[in-house]
Amino acid sequence: MKVINMPTAPKNLSKISVKLIVGIVGIIVLLVILFNCWYTVTDQQQAVVLTFGKFTSVEEAGIHFKLPDPIQSVIKVPVQMTQKLELGYRDQGKGNYISVDEESKMITGDFNIVKIDFFIEWKVSDPQKYLFNSIDPEKILRDSSLSAARSVVGTASIDDVLTSGKIAIENEIKDKLVQCLDKYDIGVQVLAVKIQDSEPPTEEVKQAFKDVENAKQSKETAMNEANKYKNSEIPKAQAEADRILRNAESQKQKKINEAKGEVAKFQKMFEEYKNFEGVTKTRLYLEAMEEILPGITVYIEDDSGSIQKIVPLKPFNSEGGE
Repeated sequence: MKVINMPTAPKNLSKISVKLIVGIVGIIVLLVILFNCWYTVTDQQQAVVLTFGKFTSVEEAGIHFKLPDPIQSVIKVPVQMTQKLELGYRDQGKGNYISVDEESKMITGDFNIVKIDFFIEWKVSDPQKYLFNSIDPEKILRDSSLSAARSVVGTASIDDVLTSGKIAIENEIKDKLVQCLDKYDIGVQVLAVKIQDSEPPTEEVKQAFKDVENAKQSKETAMNEANKYKNSEIPKAQAEADRILRNAESQKQKKINEAKGEVAKFQKMFEEYKNFEGVTKTRLYLEAMEEILPGITVYIEDDSGSIQKIVPLKPFNSEGGE
């Protein structure tokens, strides 16, 4: 009986193929591990590092290295991003909104029902507390916001809620919400509270408040026009007052000068009277007659028969006068 030896090459080839596959798999596993050992954090984020599921550290922006999963894992939190929480409505995009009545309907301090849509601007202040101090921090924020809003609106009048008191209500809601979140300590910071819209429950009440708002705007318009007219007329009045004062001052100075002239004239006449009493009396008499009977001419004939014109007289202080 003859024994035939089979070739051994295929068996050796099979061993080489297994080693090659194992090597490739090992390289792939090694590459995966290497790629899993580093991560990048943007300037809008902070990274929370966990070791075997337990908090280890918080890392800032940049490239960082860690131990491969499942030893260490990383959760990136957008701490610098301002987020918006809508209450009383939901934005569906493309300008479409839906109302959430169970959030928007509230009772005012004067027992009126009002619908308020508002939103909270917030951001993560502490990523560790945000991730581990509560199961759902956004739900806590929503519930706390609604509680603060109902508390504030419940002490305000409907007129304040619908018209002039919105800013004060926003600030008061924010203050109450900040105090509440400080107690919960969930790593959330409230930036602003904004009332998006507030309206009364019925169309009749809504129209009445629109009329009130229109009246206020008309009042403001009338006041602005009155102030404009006042500002344009005041300079004119001041200019007229200045003109009157200048004229009065001019008249005053004129009267003073005239009085001084009269005084000087009287003093001169008095000196003449002291020196020539008889002549001065006669002259004063003739001047009075000339004033009483204007336009007359008086002639006197002396003993020698010569005639002399007496009235009208020459000026008292003119050259050649008596």
